[in-house]
Amino acid sequence: MGCKRYFLGLLGIGMMLCAAPMAEAVKIADITRLGGQHTSVLTGLGLVYGLAGTGDGGDFAAAIKPLAGMLGKFADPVTMEELSKVQNVAVVGLVATIPSNGVRDGDHLDVHVMSLGAASSLKGGRLFVTPLQSPIPNGQLYAMAEGPLSIEDPTDPNVAVVRGGGVMEADLPNKYIEHNQITLILESPSQNWTNASMIAKIINDAESTNGETLAVAVDPENIVVTIPPAEREQPNGFISRVQRLPVPMLPSEARVQINEKTGTLIVTGDVEISPVVISHKGLTITTITPPPVPSARAPLTTTKQLVALDTENQGGAKLQDLVGALEQLKVPAEDRITIVEELYKSGKLHAKLEYQ
Repeated sequence: MGCKRYFLGLLGIGMMLCAAPMAEAVKIADITRLGGQHTSVLTGLGLVYGLAGTGDGGDFAAAIKPLAGMLGKFADPVTMEELSKVQNVAVVGLVATIPSNGVRDGDHLDVHVMSLGAASSLKGGRLFVTPLQSPIPNGQLYAMAEGPLSIEDPTDPNVAVVRGGGVMEADLPNKYIEHNQITLILESPSQNWTNASMIAKIINDAESTNGETLAVAVDPENIVVTIPPAEREQPNGFISRVQRLPVPMLPSEARVQINEKTGTLIVTGDVEISPVVISHKGLTITTITPPPVPSARAPLTTTKQLVALDTENQGGAKLQDLVGALEQLKVPAEDRITIVEELYKSGKLHAKLEYQ
């Protein structure tokens, strides 16, 4: 056939969940976040000045108009014509991210700056005092931004950041409690009915004193927890106890993540493949379940490259073992990804396939 054939006696390799010890418990806080605990953004439209002739220019009216208006506020009115040769200003868009725990009046935020006009570079510029507001129009001023620009990527001088340049002018706390309830939101890798139901049971077993149901898994992502009446005046202790409760993690969902740009292949959970013959660029790999019985005419050859993990022959072929074998056989990363993709298309790969 003109190609090498490698027999993987490791097919039949499997680790039964019932025989494996339970993984060390993590805390509820490790795999969930509180409802209301999320990032948000403030935005603004401002002017950068002090540029060394790399600004938008006098022909770019979008920059010159606000510059004229700004100077007018300082009792120095000028006309558009008088500013027609100005090359040291640029109109910019501003974005500041509110952290997931919220902010208070006086807190400082980094402000990301992006050129919106004809400027060739924002290097050396300084952001003029600019208000920041919520994208949802409500007329409220939340922060003021000002300060020198730092160029983070020399290849893109029209994007910069003002470190700590946004100063909060109002409180923006996150609201965690509604109607005496909190919501625990499972993070993406752990979102399933099994984990949600298990967390609800753990909370009820640990915190319910009269047999009442405090926690309910309403879907694979959300667990609604009612704060007991005795804890409602000062709920911080109850929330802290709930977040510290240990969760014995079950095996994760069978999933394969591929990043074609970096050649990365990540396998999570118990990913299995059905018996299959793979031929790719002169390499043939045969999977046999169960392994053949050796005889004098057909001896079973083993090598140190492949190590059997399932000594009791209770499982099926594991994708991790196949990928490991391909790596030991010096199959390039892009070819390993192609083989896994073809396995998925043929229905032989029993897992979800995701691209990053």
